Amino acid sequence: MRRRDVLAGLGSVAVVPQIARAQQASMPVVGFLNSSSPDRSLRRLEAFRQGLSETGYVEGRNLAIEYRWAESRMDRLPELAKDLVDRQVMVIAAGYNLPAGLAARAASTTIPIVLQTGVDPVRTGLVASLNRPGGNLTAVTNLSNQLVPKHLEILRELVPATKVIALLVNPANPAAQTISKDAQAAAQSLGLHMHVLNADAERNFETAFANFRRLQAGALVISPDSAFDGRYEQLAAFGLRHNVPTISPFRDLPDAGGLMSYGGSVLDQGRQAGLYTGRILKGEKPADLPVLQVTRVEFILNLKTAKAFGLSVPLPLLGRADEVIE
Repeated sequence: MRRRDVLAGLGSVAVVPQIARAQQASMPVVGFLNSSSPDRSLRRLEAFRQGLSETGYVEGRNLAIEYRWAESRMDRLPELAKDLVDRQVMVIAAGYNLPAGLAARAASTTIPIVLQTGVDPVRTGLVASLNRPGGNLTAVTNLSNQLVPKHLEILRELVPATKVIALLVNPANPAAQTISKDAQAAAQSLGLHMHVLNADAERNFETAFANFRRLQAGALVISPDSAFDGRYEQLAAFGLRHNVPTISPFRDLPDAGGLMSYGGSVLDQGRQAGLYTGRILKGEKPADLPVLQVTRVEFILNLKTAKAFGLSVPLPLLGRADEVIE
């Protein structure tokens, strides 16, 4: 090979990264601020990308995404949000809970924000109204925080002899007090006695479980919180070890061997958030995009676990299950 050919080849190697960087610089950039971690969010992230693709945006082709993961450490969210603002992203897609939205909103009142959450953003003051959010934030909510009363109804139907139930919450969650208050009211209306157990980190779980056994509760409701993401195997194992029926808003629990879940489809939520992000990139304003509520609710029942508990699942309850794990 001639020397000038070798030099030409080396020159092309140097040029390719420069071209790639130039192409990326010309792409719109979305900031993805998340309270969870990549390994716990694969399906949700794929749904978000699907929504983006339906508006014509494909990551790596005509869109760049800057990811910031808090790994369930809520105290990191403000710093990560500021980093995305400093990066001058065009939109911040925040989730999956209220602290991510609060951090993004505190970091910028001008960059558009699309929040995935389980709370009513009007009730928490993030938006002016559901139809006309105003400001720079809109949201897609599955209202999982409002489903705890339904969880109690399902547990009472499955284990009618149980009169004492525990609710596991993260006290660091701004919505924890509201969740607990609504759950207590629902429990009272159903003739149930409810205890609230607090756990905001791995080290608190054993204490919460010890309190559960001391209270002799017959079932456990796991409230929606990203602090519990990645710990559903531990929560399911606790239920199996102590013969405790458990329910969660997310199917991660029955998939891990827990008893059941009832909640809005997180995949629908992720897709809708992707659609909204794409529409904002095309020029729409979050102030004009109504807050969306996921209407598809999924009831997942692990029949194998129910049998291990010696539970006989009533046929009406079994018939309402969207999916039965056997």
